[in-house]
Amino acid sequence: MKPSLAHFAFVLTFTWLQASAQTLPVGAGALHLAPQGGDKSPPQAPYRSDALKTTAAQTNQWYSTLLFHATPFPIYAHPLTARPTASGFEVSLPVKSVVPTERKDVEIHHEHQSPIKFSPAGFTPSKAVLNKASDWAIDIDMSAGQQQWKATIAHGSPYASLRVSGDVVLDLPEAAMQRIASADPRILALQFKDRSYAIFGPTGVRWEKLSDTQWRAHMPEGRGYFSVAGMPDTAPGTLELLARHAYVFITDTRVQWRYNPQSSQVQTEFTVETQAMEGTSDTPLIGLYPHQWHANASLPPLTGLQYPSLRGPIKLLAGKTFSTQSTYQGFVPFWPGITAKDKAAELQDLIKTDVRNARRMMLEIGQGPYWQGKGLQRITKLMDVVEQQGDLAARDQLLALLKSRIEQWFSGKDRKTYFHLDKQLGTITSYPEEYFSVEQMNDHHFHYGYWIRAMADIALRDPEWASQAKWGGMVEALIADIASPERGGKNFPFLRNFDPYEGHSWASGVGLGAHGNNQESSSEAINAWAGLIQWGEITGNTRLRDLGIYLYTTEIEAIEHYWFDVHGLVFPPEYKNVEVSMVFGGKMAHNTWWTDEPRQIKGINLLPITTASTYLGRHPRYIERNMAALAPEMALYASRGKYANPPDIWQDIFAKYLALAKPSDALAQWKRWGSFELGDTRSHALHWMLSLQAMGTPDPTVTANTTFYSVFKTAQGQKTYLAFNAGKTPIDVVFSDGKQLRVAPGALTREQ
Repeated sequence: MKPSLAHFAFVLTFTWLQASAQTLPVGAGALHLAPQGGDKSPPQAPYRSDALKTTAAQTNQWYSTLLFHATPFPIYAHPLTARPTASGFEVSLPVKSVVPTERKDVEIHHEHQSPIKFSPAGFTPSKAVLNKASDWAIDIDMSAGQQQWKATIAHGSPYASLRVSGDVVLDLPEAAMQRIASADPRILALQFKDRSYAIFGPTGVRWEKLSDTQWRAHMPEGRGYFSVAGMPDTAPGTLELLARHAYVFITDTRVQWRYNPQSSQVQTEFTVETQAMEGTSDTPLIGLYPHQWHANASLPPLTGLQYPSLRGPIKLLAGKTFSTQSTYQGFVPFWPGITAKDKAAELQDLIKTDVRNARRMMLEIGQGPYWQGKGLQRITKLMDVVEQQGDLAARDQLLALLKSRIEQWFSGKDRKTYFHLDKQLGTITSYPEEYFSVEQMNDHHFHYGYWIRAMADIALRDPEWASQAKWGGMVEALIADIASPERGGKNFPFLRNFDPYEGHSWASGVGLGAHGNNQESSSEAINAWAGLIQWGEITGNTRLRDLGIYLYTTEIEAIEHYWFDVHGLVFPPEYKNVEVSMVFGGKMAHNTWWTDEPRQIKGINLLPITTASTYLGRHPRYIERNMAALAPEMALYASRGKYANPPDIWQDIFAKYLALAKPSDALAQWKRWGSFELGDTRSHALHWMLSLQAMGTPDPTVTANTTFYSVFKTAQGQKTYLAFNAGKTPIDVVFSDGKQLRVAPGALTREQ
């Protein structure tokens, strides 16, 4: 039986007792149990309940600021935001603001502004700590001794709910324009200039206006609870609907996924548990993001009420559960060799040059885990091309080079390049540190995704070297760090980098900044999940494979909405850029962390382009529109007196991207000796474009009953079918359009 991730977590717990003071053996590799030399340890997460401190810390989540900062930044739950303060708890309903930038474009902000602050009248609350974290809801505890002060917020919920002791003081952001009429004495509803709130007190509450900007809720004995909702409008029906469900408090949330290989469908079920504080109904209002409600025929009727948000309309469902369905459209580990006569000699020349320079190309810029990971995958993708073009000697040369470098890192014998298991926080960090991956726990899925994918490519060629007893155990450790499916584990948190409700990953580890968490390179997240799929399939770990497929398909849906807006549901009219390159909890921006040069702004959400990137071709008209925007963006950049260096930077990435829609146009614009991105090679770029010219562009309408498959279609309608068999016995692949392939073990089969 292949070890699962849960098994690996158990092995770590057990082996800690046997490990030496310096390292924990993992097969032939080892994890250091302390940083070496002057290397830093990851930060601790002190602001958690005692019970949570016995588990791995929830870094890289929408609420992670709460765990790490004495004064946390705003928490973006959508549609509400919240922020604990020294004296109370703020709740805000953000509204859109359009912010011009020096780039001569705009950002769209939905900031934590004009909140109502709730404070206990009879005591000073304690420092806020995370008391509970379920899959998309959190409990925040600010209780002082026997005096209770706890709040619950959740993704999609229009409410923040609080359990309190004694009376509550409300500090308003400004004098309310009016009190919204309600026959229910429990309700205090206030309209301000640009937003409205409703506070739902318990039966017996008495509201006292202390001043134009302050109220007091006199709470009845034994009923220490209330909720607050932002109101999208002031219609009587809106207040009635919110009041009907205001006393249903969320106690738990859970996501479950299921992959059906026969239909290539991923079903995700979302379930909420509740407690009714008053009344007989225990049905909550659940807010659905666009990627959850768009084209979802399985949903029950919605309420008709929706909230504008940074993610587009959040629509409300009265219910405890709903599900989504998405299609896994497959990929194969590599594409077959090509025989294009007009380019064969050029490709062969490039291969010779790239193979000769492979050692240098494996580590050209940074020395840490990100650039080393990129370098490793860069060479495995070159190895794919070399192998499929028939040069097995060069393939073996590259394979040996890759193994040697990986063994250096995985062995634990090198004091400069190594992986460290931090048992207090519950994470694996790697050194030398790059991009605050240790100090701020940033980007682990980006960094380790490259390693996982590279190791999966090697495992195809040498499964014994990549076995658990040798170097594969280290891969399982890196996978567990970024995507453990175990809830409440001591070693790693549940899905560290992934937000199962928003449907995408978060890159920032400790939640810095007024605009909440963020993610820039959505495509590097996809690369990580593709690595999980490939590793799980190759090792026979179907649980891991299915997890990877869930993450891969779900994040693709989120990217198409929140980064690319291919359905036109998310970007407001004031936002003129074709894509968002940086998605925050509270803003969307067209920028990067290191430059505002447009080519890199656009390219960071495309790279690395591999066989798992065919999802970018699901909307070819968007590709054309996106590429058409590049020249005007560069002209605007030049108008500011700034120029790209080199002028054609990452031209290989854009040529490969365009090839997903127009292969011939891509080949025409590609420059053999032009700039190329340092996670790519010229050989792989040319092979990619020639493959698409021969096979056609991805056909997302056809699925198959296996993990590794792809279908392409030419402009003339001719289809090419690819399927790869990672197993040890032949398989019969059936495509949804009736095509069937018999695929031998370890073989890639291509038919038209």
